[in-house]
Amino acid sequence: MHIFTESEIKQFVTLNEQVLPVVEDAFTQLATKEVIMPPIMRVDVKENNGEVDVKTAYIPGKDLFALKVSSGFFNNDQLGLPSANGLMMLISAVTGEPKALLLDNGYLTEIRTAAAGAIASKYLAKERVKTVGVIGTGAQARYQMKALQLVRDFERIIVFGRSRENARKFKDEMEDILQVDIQLAETAEAVVRNSEIVVTTTPAKQPIIQVDWLHPGLHITAMGSDAEEKQELAANIPKIADRYVCDTKAQCARLGELRHAIAQGYLSSNAPVIELGEVTAGKMAGRLHDKEITVCDLTGTGAQDTAIALYAYQFLIENGEIGLEIYNKKSHHFT
Repeated sequence: MHIFTESEIKQFVTLNEQVLPVVEDAFTQLATKEVIMPPIMRVDVKENNGEVDVKTAYIPGKDLFALKVSSGFFNNDQLGLPSANGLMMLISAVTGEPKALLLDNGYLTEIRTAAAGAIASKYLAKERVKTVGVIGTGAQARYQMKALQLVRDFERIIVFGRSRENARKFKDEMEDILQVDIQLAETAEAVVRNSEIVVTTTPAKQPIIQVDWLHPGLHITAMGSDAEEKQELAANIPKIADRYVCDTKAQCARLGELRHAIAQGYLSSNAPVIELGEVTAGKMAGRLHDKEITVCDLTGTGAQDTAIALYAYQFLIENGEIGLEIYNKKSHHFT
């Protein structure tokens, strides 16, 4: 078994233009192939405001698939620690043997989640935007803005977080990195009303965004809700959106914003919800015109994890002791 540390992984995997098609293809595969992706298993550790998720997916044609364990402990900022952590194991789809451990401490999850957000905006946001907003000030808020800049040019970011101090840190850090103006908002409402793209990155358990804040041309990517009790959008928003897209309908109906829309009677369980892979595969349209209100509900999929783990592994073995040439001679492949 090959074991790779976070520092090794970060040498070869960054959030760039090469990562986006890898994650986009994972969505397309979900819509076009018989991907085996069981429901997420989750352990809640409520006394420490934490959770541990297990995700996986086998994509036909791949010789390896990922089994990922990821945690989110949302009091960690009080301890000076990041909230996200975890690791991935790559397992042979030919023999069942564990082939590699990617001890990434949640880094690959951050990358693939940010890439998914960018892909959502690529297909669902207006082509030309000046102002984008982000609700949340943690690591994923930073990654989402970096990824968004790969698919859209924009002039300013409006940010809102529960902690003014953390919002100020976000501004100070990200203005230098992204070279755009960053403004601090007093409320989440100010972010939504004044932005053309809004990304929510929180573990909120009560809706942050209300329906009467929405306006023509707005796109929202909501990626914080990935458990039954989490919710960032008012439950009627999926109903009024001109185009409502999920990473997977089944998973969002169980864990995402769609769950609350169904539970409160705004949508039926049979509502014609679009999946992001249907859009990336060309089966369904993305944004049709600049006046539409679009929403993408992202809960995170095992297919994304397999895709990013294989992408990382390819670069690691190319520069590791076994070398890609030897690996390919054993009839393994990554495409």
